[in-house]
Amino acid sequence: MNIIETHGLTRRFGRTEAVHGLDLEVPAGSVFALLGPNGAGKTTTIKLMLDLLRPTHGSATVLGVDSRRLGEREKAQIGYVSENQELPLWMTVRQLLDYCRPFYPTWDRDLEKALLAQFALPEERKLKHLSRGMLMKAALLSSLAYRPKLLVLDEPFSGLDPLVRDEFIRGVLEVSTQGEWTVFVSSHDIDEVERLADRVAMIEAGRLRLAETTEALQQRFRQVEVSLDDGTADLANVPATWLEVERSGSLVRFVASDYERAATEQACRERFPRASVVAKPMTLREIFLVLARAGRAAAGQEVGR
Repeated sequence: MNIIETHGLTRRFGRTEAVHGLDLEVPAGSVFALLGPNGAGKTTTIKLMLDLLRPTHGSATVLGVDSRRLGEREKAQIGYVSENQELPLWMTVRQLLDYCRPFYPTWDRDLEKALLAQFALPEERKLKHLSRGMLMKAALLSSLAYRPKLLVLDEPFSGLDPLVRDEFIRGVLEVSTQGEWTVFVSSHDIDEVERLADRVAMIEAGRLRLAETTEALQQRFRQVEVSLDDGTADLANVPATWLEVERSGSLVRFVASDYERAATEQACRERFPRASVVAKPMTLREIFLVLARAGRAAAGQEVGR
């Protein structure tokens, strides 16, 4: 079952297309990361999913309901935390929780207490006197305590110091293992997302570049080094799946975007006889930087035509 589905989701602002034909599937129980640079369309996508914006074309389904028809029943099952979260700053942490609790029949007082202790939130301090990190933790607590089926995090790590980021991520991870929770997080901070997500999608200029499990993505991408035996190398017409091909002395390096050990080594040796081939795993950051550069290069070629 998919908690979120989008089909051809498109949103224009005047002549600017912020999101174009987006097709996504977010399975129940997954931690799904929507990645992309600032301005890629991540926040717009979330607003379309939560009916904070209406699509120009296409549709989004959340919790089995068209996003344009989300009612109070569905909204009570969605938690939302963003980098620009608006909180009643005149309230204390305790007053915030007391205010939120009656709106959610599923509010879990035991989970509330556990998160208060884990996040070390001062219950009697007013929100306006909290640091940015503490405010984000208060927002997260108030969105987790009612055990939503879907937790949406929009750029949650922005402006947080490393210690608070770690506490924030640990809080999400611990709760996400307690039952059938689905987490949808948008971010440009790939290092932090790598700790969280089991599925990733990348958008650039509002267009989907990829969507798959992190495991599958890291299995099919490899940094390949070919050590030439005789110094000769034919780099003309290399496969399109070989990205960022370069030569340095007797070494040829490239990123294989469809890596399969036997097939990749055979392709290398057919082109570079008697060469030795070494393939190294890549982090999500390395993979997404390669894809971002490839996307910009392709866009530049389109403009130049």
